[in-house]
Amino acid sequence: MAIQVGDKAPDFELKDNHGRTVRLSDFRGEKNVVLLFYPFAFTGVCTGELCALRDNLPKFVNDDTQLLAVSNDSIHTLRVFAEQEGLEYPLLSDFWPHGAASRDYGVLDEDKGCAVRGTFVIDKESVVRWTVVNALPDARDLNDYVKALDTL
Repeated sequence: MAIQVGDKAPDFELKDNHGRTVRLSDFRGEKNVVLLFYPFAFTGVCTGELCALRDNLPKFVNDDTQLLAVSNDSIHTLRVFAEQEGLEYPLLSDFWPHGAASRDYGVLDEDKGCAVRGTFVIDKESVVRWTVVNALPDARDLNDYVKALDTL
């Protein structure tokens, strides 16, 4: 079961597409976080969602908010994907131990070995304030994230 509104967001330590370590706790007291899990780089729906975020980046990466996108791909795959699509926000690899963060957030599809489309808006105190979880083929509406951020 996915993490719910009002829950404390589980901390994680993942490598980004440049090999840097990123922890959710790095943002505690500093920024709200939009934590977005997606199945795989280079797939149609995922590419569309991540490029829509790229095209609206100031709403999601600013003095008050940080966007973190997580998949079960390797950092090497994520680096090429980010370069190809011009993605300038952190793409985090939940590759090994495979799906640990996705599992902690309740969005790992164990049979397929990838995260479903889960998004968590987390406040500066690491409390989940809004969430949506969609099935693999169902894209999310980024306007919903904007509305959720506006309430913080």
